[in-house]
Amino acid sequence: MRAYDLADPYPSVSTDDDAVATARLFVERRLPALLVVDADQRPYAVVPGSQLLRVALPDFALEEPALAVSLREADIESLPEKLRGLTVAQWIPRHGAVPAVVGPDAGAAEIAVLMARTHTPLVAVVEADGERTRTVGAITAARLMDYFLTQG
Repeated sequence: MRAYDLADPYPSVSTDDDAVATARLFVERRLPALLVVDADQRPYAVVPGSQLLRVALPDFALEEPALAVSLREADIESLPEKLRGLTVAQWIPRHGAVPAVVGPDAGAAEIAVLMARTHTPLVAVVEADGERTRTVGAITAARLMDYFLTQG
């Protein structure tokens, strides 16, 4: 099966969107990851939910996981306060990573390999139209797993 056939509409956010509103969208829609696009609707980043939590955690706990045992809820910064005034681009941990994307003709096995290799629960499907590339949808790990379960 081709990526275009597996892809579903998926909410995306812009790099310029408000971080607090984006966090609320993430929670309300129970998304596995954020799909962030640039001003031209090209994928900018795919950020798993686990990585979105990093902003609320103290640096020392991230640098030395053994210290996480001593953390109390009071040590975790208020997420709305931490995100207030930030854009999505300022919030997300991009680290120069290229987002997980495939073209519309990519096969299911190729997509599964990309997800496993990049540790992402979401792959964006992009389509090139001359000079312009646009995001046409996304494939979640759950959607792909469903496909593989029903193929036997």
